[in-house]
Amino acid sequence: MTKQTIRDPTDASLYPGRYWHRLDATWVQCDLCPRFCRLREGQRGFCFVRACHQGQVVLATYGRSSGFCIDPIEKKPLYHFLPGTPVLSFGTAGCNLGCKFCQNWDISKSRQQDKLPRQATPEQIARAAQSLGCRSVAFTYNDPVIFLEYAVDVARACHARGIRTVAVTAGEICPEPREEFFAHMDAANVDLKAFSEEFYRKICSGHLQPVLETLQYIKHHTKVWLEITTLLIPGLNDSDAELRRMAAWVREHLGPEVPWHFTAFHPDWKLTDRPPTPPQTLRRARRIALEHGMHYVYTGNVHDVEADTTYCHRCGEELIVRDWFRLLRWKLTAQGTCPRCGSPCAGVFESAPGCWGPRRQVVDLYPLE
Repeated sequence: MTKQTIRDPTDASLYPGRYWHRLDATWVQCDLCPRFCRLREGQRGFCFVRACHQGQVVLATYGRSSGFCIDPIEKKPLYHFLPGTPVLSFGTAGCNLGCKFCQNWDISKSRQQDKLPRQATPEQIARAAQSLGCRSVAFTYNDPVIFLEYAVDVARACHARGIRTVAVTAGEICPEPREEFFAHMDAANVDLKAFSEEFYRKICSGHLQPVLETLQYIKHHTKVWLEITTLLIPGLNDSDAELRRMAAWVREHLGPEVPWHFTAFHPDWKLTDRPPTPPQTLRRARRIALEHGMHYVYTGNVHDVEADTTYCHRCGEELIVRDWFRLLRWKLTAQGTCPRCGSPCAGVFESAPGCWGPRRQVVDLYPLE
C-alpha cells in the first residue's frame, strides 16, 4: 500500500467517505475496493484520493478535476449508446490499480494536488453539460469508483436535468458500493484487461475476480448499458488460448449482445519494452470473439473501417459505418432495427444519430456560469 499524508487537513475538498469501518483506536479500513487499505491518521490509500482524517475515511478530491473536455461518445468507447452525440468528460486524480501500461498515467498516477486545478460542484457540471448541448457526462481518464461520492452527486444533478451519465472503469469495486455506484449510471465501459489472475496481479496490482463479478452485476442486475474494452499487449494477454477463454466466458456469462472493443497498446509509463500492438492482432482477437458468437466486436486505436462498423448479427447488413469517431452511414430504422431483416440492434439508440463527429473540445466551466 502506498501511504501518503494529507498535505492540508483543512482543505474544503475533504468530503466524508462511505464504505469504511474502524479496526481499533488507531486504524480504519477502507471498504470501497478489494484492496481494503488500512490507514492511520493522515495516511492516504493506494488510490491516493481516499484518506484517514480525524478518524474517518474521507475523499480528498471532492469537487476537483483535472479538466473538462467534450468528446464524441464513441471515444469512451461506447458504440451502441447514443451514437454521434457529445459527452462532457472529466476525471480527478489517482487510481486503485497500478497498471504498468497506464496510458493516462499523468492523471491516474498523480500524487500532486496541482493536477486538479479545476473546481466544480455537481450542479455546475450538470448545468454546463446542458448549456453545451452534451447528452451525457462521462467519469473517465481515471477510475471513477475511487471518487464514488462525487460521481454519485454529479449523476444525481445530471439526471435532474435530463443528462445521462457514463462510467469508464476497470470494475475493481466491492459489492455494496458497486450497487450504489451503478444505480446512478446509464452506461458503462468496463476494462477486461486480461483473463488471468497472474496478469492482474503482476501487471495491474489487482485481481481478476472482482472485475468478472462487476461485469456480471452490471449485465444481470442493472439497467446500465454495458460495453467492454480489452487492451491487447503483445506477449502478455494476446495469445489465442487466452482470447478463446475470455471470449467463451464473455459469451456464456454476459451474452452475445455486449459490444466488445479490442484496442491497440502503445509503450507507455512502466511498460516500454513491448512493441505497439500490430493491427493483425486486433483483427485476430475480433475474429475469435465473433467465432464464439459475439454479435458486436470492434477494434480501436487503429484505422479499420470494417472493424469499426456495426453489422446486423442476423443478416450481415451494415447498420452503422464508422471511420474513427465519425459516422459515415446510418441505416438503423427509427425503431433501432435492421432495414433488411428487421432484427433489433442491441443498444440505446434514438431515431436519428447525433452529428458531433470526431471533435475534442476543451472547455472551461466558469465562463458558462
